[in-house]
Amino acid sequence: MTGGHWGHRERKPDVSYDSQADPREILAECAQVAGLSCDLTPFPEKGSLAERLAANPYLMAPMAGVSDQAYRLMARAGGASLAYSEMVSVAGLHYGGEKTWELVDPNELESDIAVQLFGSKPEQFREAAAAVATRLGSRLALIDINMACPVPKVTRKGEGSALLETPELAAELVEATIAGLADVEVDLPVTVKIRSARRTGEPEVAPEFARAMEAAGASAVAVHGRTASQLYRGDADWGCVERVVSAVSIPVIGTGDVRGAAEAVRMREQTGATAVMVARGTYGNPWVFSDAQALDQGKEIREHGLSQRLAAFACHVRLLDATHAHLARARSLAAWYVKGMPGAAAVRERAMRCASVDEYLELADELMGRVEG
Repeated sequence: MTGGHWGHRERKPDVSYDSQADPREILAECAQVAGLSCDLTPFPEKGSLAERLAANPYLMAPMAGVSDQAYRLMARAGGASLAYSEMVSVAGLHYGGEKTWELVDPNELESDIAVQLFGSKPEQFREAAAAVATRLGSRLALIDINMACPVPKVTRKGEGSALLETPELAAELVEATIAGLADVEVDLPVTVKIRSARRTGEPEVAPEFARAMEAAGASAVAVHGRTASQLYRGDADWGCVERVVSAVSIPVIGTGDVRGAAEAVRMREQTGATAVMVARGTYGNPWVFSDAQALDQGKEIREHGLSQRLAAFACHVRLLDATHAHLARARSLAAWYVKGMPGAAAVRERAMRCASVDEYLELADELMGRVEG
């Protein structure tokens, strides 16, 4: 087994894969075979936020435990105009945890990043905004405030989607974040991410809440068309996104049930949203962003066959290792990239036993051998 499918140097059975490879080299070696780009287009610097979003309206959503450096690099190589950090605790930044800063720091290949913060204390948001802007400098594209997370360990502290019930406090968080950026003489967009309402069966609050956030100075609002109590179950209500679009004059970013490129394009067309944020639709599908752009241009998109998916999986694993992420994350990646293929269950079981980059790449090689055989 040579490992030659994936663009890295030939590996002999008694020679381990070089885990010190540079992410730039990895993308240069394997992007083409994986159907990705090794040239990561920066988020536009000039124009209004609406104009910058419209230039490429497909964004990679913040996802806890998912959107690490490697995941963001794959998304940008797949055509995302901007990729978000995982949800970052302002309290964690306040108390100086280096583990928290690891969620913020972009990879050297990321020319820009959107950082999503969560919490409930205005003074911590002000401090965090200043600290993040100072640390990231020109690579900070915007700060987003999470007002959508439905997880109880977040909401019981009055954070995440619990803020939908305290719009006055939510407005203070926006104002404090803007003030924190001003403290370090930085002028960047501050956006918010919300849900339709806190609980299913309660009146929809998103349009009125979005107006309050606009009045507080928010530059855009991302709307997930589910209630917080739905978690990620049931159908997202795209009508909610449309109603928020009608309620505010700032850009609206739609999200929820965007499972692929066709849904991303349709959401924009149906709701009038300026941009679309893709979350679970990116699982095993880093091409969703460039495919959506192609559909916008009236082009047909090709199916990403198993060979390309395996190549992307191998590239993703190598990036995980190069960015010093925990390799256990590759177990989920394996399941996502081989979803729907014959024997996928056996592949998932095999991936659960992999403990090194070599073992994951050997698995990909074996699967590729079956495809070519």
